[in-house]
Amino acid sequence: MVTISKVNKDTELAKQLLQFVEDCSWHEVKEHIADMLRSWEFTEWECMFAALDDGDIVGMASIMKTDYYPLPDIYPWISCIFVTESARGQRISGQLIEYANIYANELGFKRTYIPTEYTGLYEHYGYRYVRDIVNYGGGTDRLYVKETE
Repeated sequence: MVTISKVNKDTELAKQLLQFVEDCSWHEVKEHIADMLRSWEFTEWECMFAALDDGDIVGMASIMKTDYYPLPDIYPWISCIFVTESARGQRISGQLIEYANIYANELGFKRTYIPTEYTGLYEHYGYRYVRDIVNYGGGTDRLYVKETE
């Protein structure tokens, strides 16, 4: 059974998550996420979540105030969503997203945002398309929003 846990600074789970990120196949962003974990760039309520299956991390997500977009008035972002290939198809991404939304709601946020290049993925988790957004690299992604209450 998969469980979702908030990752806290200077814990064994934080060390495990860093190792998970360093070993993951998400080559486009894994160094960025690893750097965030090494320097613990999380402020206030920002954090990472880990999906654990029998003590092993099989997935992750984050909730952040900023993401890879020049949109400072839009937050919180649910980002860094990744599930290892061997654990895909078990709805772990959905569990991570749900956990992050509950966390956001407990903090008083009424909605969360997910940026993605994919169409038809996050609608399954209750998100609706808002508009296209341009990231800092000049690429275009899709912005999705979900009401948390």
